[in-house]
Amino acid sequence: MANNSFTQDIIKDALVALGAEMFNAMLRTSMSPIIYETTDFAVGATDAQGNLLAQGNGVTGFLATLDTAVQSTLKRWPLDRIRPGDIFITNSPYEGGGTHLSDVVIICPVFARERLIAWTVNKAHWTEVGGTYPGSATTASTDIFQEGLHLRFVKLFDEGRINEALVEVIRTNVRLPDSTIGDLHAGVAACRVGARRIVELAEKYGVDELVGAMDALLEYGERMTREELRKLPKGVFTAEDVIEEDGHGNGPFAVKVRVTITDDKMIADFTGSSPQAIGPINMSYAGLITAARCTFKAVTNTDIPANGGCFRALEVICPPGTILSASSPAPVSIYYESMLAAIEAMWKALAPLMPHKLPVGHQRTVGATFISGAHPDTDELFVMGEPLVGGWGATIDHDGSSGQFCAANGETFNIPIELAESRYGFEIDQYALHDEDGGAGEYRGGKGVILDYRVTSEEAFLTYSATRTASRPWGMNGGKDGSHNRAEILRRDGRVERHSMITGARAERGETFRLISASGGGYGDPRRRNPAKLDADVRDGYVTPEQAYRDYGAERYAGAVK
Repeated sequence: MANNSFTQDIIKDALVALGAEMFNAMLRTSMSPIIYETTDFAVGATDAQGNLLAQGNGVTGFLATLDTAVQSTLKRWPLDRIRPGDIFITNSPYEGGGTHLSDVVIICPVFARERLIAWTVNKAHWTEVGGTYPGSATTASTDIFQEGLHLRFVKLFDEGRINEALVEVIRTNVRLPDSTIGDLHAGVAACRVGARRIVELAEKYGVDELVGAMDALLEYGERMTREELRKLPKGVFTAEDVIEEDGHGNGPFAVKVRVTITDDKMIADFTGSSPQAIGPINMSYAGLITAARCTFKAVTNTDIPANGGCFRALEVICPPGTILSASSPAPVSIYYESMLAAIEAMWKALAPLMPHKLPVGHQRTVGATFISGAHPDTDELFVMGEPLVGGWGATIDHDGSSGQFCAANGETFNIPIELAESRYGFEIDQYALHDEDGGAGEYRGGKGVILDYRVTSEEAFLTYSATRTASRPWGMNGGKDGSHNRAEILRRDGRVERHSMITGARAERGETFRLISASGGGYGDPRRRNPAKLDADVRDGYVTPEQAYRDYGAERYAGAVK
């Protein structure tokens, strides 16, 4: 078939659509709520060289982990040892695709007429990969060996034959073997769905036409992104922020960035950030690429689906061995807090120049929460893991969003309360927006939430991590900083324990794990807030009368303040 622009557009749309089909296949076949409810996964396809073609909905923080996983596979496996029917698996944090051991990547080469033409990839958070603590998440680790089973680009399938020995190794080393192996097969199924669609395109349009369309898709992404880049302010812009601690009492740690924008390139240089930590807040360089891509995409062209061409104009610099570019065997279990810090450092550098594109500071934490114990009805182990919503910052012309997931989460969801209460040993007594101080402004920051898990099993254990526990989401142009993130344990004797990072904290039946997320920063002088909007805030419980009087100068509320 002759190469023409109409056919190329059809193929490009089909390649983007297969990401959605892979996404749905993963939802329908996985066995863990963190995947099929929370959607803590990503799927997509690359060309034969590992250039990202399309990525389905899911976790934004996986934006550089699918293509780099393929590229690392190609470095480890020569082409003459990659055959039809092969499928690879990896969760290595320090190479392409690297995040932490809980995020497992399944990689499928796609062949047409004996020619390797593409790859399909699935990366999903498995609830269990072994390690010291249930859920394989910890703030207590000091090296990678404490965090779970480490798989490095090994063949899960060899020419269609499953590696039974490898599957048995995984099954034997995790606490939830049935659901873990089920999630493994769900990832394989999603990859095979995408592979079939690519083969069908090759059969329908021809291999050369398909490969040409892949190249055109990448070139389109590059062209459209560079057009937007040329519209941005030019110069060098800097920002600095902190990560409060590493789970071992060390910190604070500096996150520094120098963003240079020219007509044809954006350079994000994180030189000067703190050395890697003893505790597990470290992130590998592969994760840093994702962080930079997130902010870069937000300020260039957000309308076109992400592909490798979109990021050709981005360069990321960071010397090895920092908290953002850690080397083995550094612990990385809660890498996502450092990823968020890097995302928002770039964002903070650019926000004053692009107030219509970027809000001020948000809760800047995944608020990842893991609760484990023995189910009160079955006495079987349960492990619940989910992120927490919080407040986003205001912008130059509207209030921040309340109760939203952080910038690294993307299209993520809560586990429904009904499902959580049936599967786990707790009941949820409260899930509401709070009215804590913070985020006042002409446009106020979005509100964080308060969430109570009351333990119904004999005992349960909490692992929780957050940043913005001492620092606050930043405001701008007179807007006030937001509030803090934290976890609390409400004891039966009335004591309240406060935590920012904790692993395996025990609670007994009737005690409560309480999570409080931060409100976002405010924009503009609070005294300029529209009086009708302020009255609505007070009526709806977002702002107390005392805050209206103190922070907004609303004298009409003076009588309500005790």
